[in-house]
Formats: sequence, structure tokens, C-alpha cells
Amino acid sequence: MDATERVSPTDSGPAGAKPGGTGRDGAGPALPGPVDAGPVDAGPVRAARRGGRVVGLALACHPGPALAVTALACALALGSGLGGPRSALVTAAVLAGQLSVGWCNDAYDARRDARASRRGKPAADGTVTPGTVWAAAGSALALCVPLSLACGPLAGTVHLAAVAAAWLYNLRLKATALSWLPYVAGFGALPAAVALSLPGGPAPRWWTVAAGALLGFAAHLADTLPDIAADRAAGIRGLPHRLGDKGTRLLLPLPLLGATAVLALGPPGPVDAGGAAALVLAGAVSLAGPALGRRWRKAALAGAVAVAAVDLVLLLVRGVAAG
Repeated sequence: MDATERVSPTDSGPAGAKPGGTGRDGAGPALPGPVDAGPVDAGPVRAARRGGRVVGLALACHPGPALAVTALACALALGSGLGGPRSALVTAAVLAGQLSVGWCNDAYDARRDARASRRGKPAADGTVTPGTVWAAAGSALALCVPLSLACGPLAGTVHLAAVAAAWLYNLRLKATALSWLPYVAGFGALPAAVALSLPGGPAPRWWTVAAGALLGFAAHLADTLPDIAADRAAGIRGLPHRLGDKGTRLLLPLPLLGATAVLALGPPGPVDAGGAAALVLAGAVSLAGPALGRRWRKAALAGAVAVAAVDLVLLLVRGVAAG
């Protein structure tokens, strides 16, 4: 899923809609192409077009988040003992889903991105047409369905539900009080889908699903925190914007600590040295990130990434399926 999109301070749009992609409300009539945002230097646009549709599509899929989530799925699959071919299948299904989500996001946002003159948006600057990006999103989604179901009917259904939640985020929930829900669903579904892909489809361990959901919630808060002021000025009303900068900063450590706690305390038996060390490290990092964020805008997000890395190690060591 694409949980990392940013809005520039120059973005503008109607109340309740996020420039660069929160929904159609108030967006005006459909247009055949990007809206003319005024005189611009045509040189960069022509140079971008010369890059071709392949480069444009590669940039439009949000490659950073897509590759990060796909790599996480691959690591979980290999760490759970799925084996090479089965892990490759899970990885391909997740990649197809992530590509569909990224392309959906850029295609849906194209007109707003053009109005805001956002850089690095191929569907808005003419490198590729929104129709081409929509076609790519649909093709990736169509490919995701059989790949997901090939991992097992239940595993495939869980993964496809997560992809559907990410599409719903793009098309509707991004600017609402439920903006957190697709993140929780998507991150929680990932270890569940990997576990259900194992031979016999064993049930996922509850603490891995709970930790994934908590990390998803934290990712949404941390990802939005640096842009709350600019987003609110543009009329964005997702959950972090309703909480405000201070409220989001104070809330962020709780799901981060919660994710590590369920991974350390969830398994039967006493907490081992690794779990105890993870709790101490996660506590220090998750509290320091929001505190430092007053001076360093990316500190909270960096703290979230560090704690997520600790939790990933715990997931890989302990596995995602019940034994």
C-alpha cells in the first residue's frame, strides 16, 4: 500500500479534498487532460516526455513505498520457511497489488497535481496520460487477483482485501476521519497472508497481525505529521489533521510501543532477552522521535522506521504462523 504521499505547501484545493489526491468532491468537471496551471517552462516537460512511457509509468507507481512493502513481504515469506518458489509467488502478488495502488493514486490525482504544478508526477506533467496510468493500474490489479489466489484461497482473499482497502484510501478515505483504517487493514493483513500461504494454511499468530495493524496506524500518523499544517491549510481533514500537530505527536509513541509489546509479550512463556531489548530500544526511539520532531520535521518518521525495523527482526525470528 501507498501510505507516504506528500502534499507541497503550494497545493491548493477545496475544503475536504486533498490537492494531489483526496477525492472528486469539488474538483470540477472532468477534463481530457491535465489542467493548465499557467505559463511554465516547456523544456523540462519535453525532456520528461522524451523519457518515454516506461520511465513515466515507473515513476508514477510510487516506486519507493511499492518496493519497500514488497521487500517486507518477501522477507516475511522467506523467514517463515515458504521456500523459494512459494516466496516468489507471494512477492509477485504483493508487488502487483502495490503497483496497482500506486498507479491508481497518481491517475486519480492527475488533475489536482496539474493544478498545483506538482513536480515528479508523470500523469500530471504530460510524460504519460492519466488514461495510460489507469490502464496500468487496472492491468496490475487484474494480475494481482490470480497471483494472490494462487497463494491459497484464504491467503489470496486476505491480500486482495488489503489491496481493496488501499484503493479505497486513494479514492475516498484519505481526507476523512477514517484515513487510518486502510493502513491498519493493509499492514495487519500482510503477516496474515504470508502465514496462510504456508502449506496447510496455518492460522497466523494473533500477535503478528496485531503488531502489523499497530505499525500501520503508527505509519499513518508519522507519515502525515510533517505536513499537517500545510494539509490543514488546504482543507484536509484526515485523522492526524483533526488531532493536530501536538495531538498526533503525543499519540504516535503509543502504537509504536504497542506493536513491539505484543511481539515481545505475545508468545507463550517468559520474555526472552531479545524481546526485552526490543522493548527498551523501541521505547527510547519512539519517545525520542516525536520529541525531536519539534526541531527536526522528519524525526518522528525516522523513529517509526527504526521501531518498524526492530519489529521486523522480531517477526522474522519468531515467524508469522502458529506452530
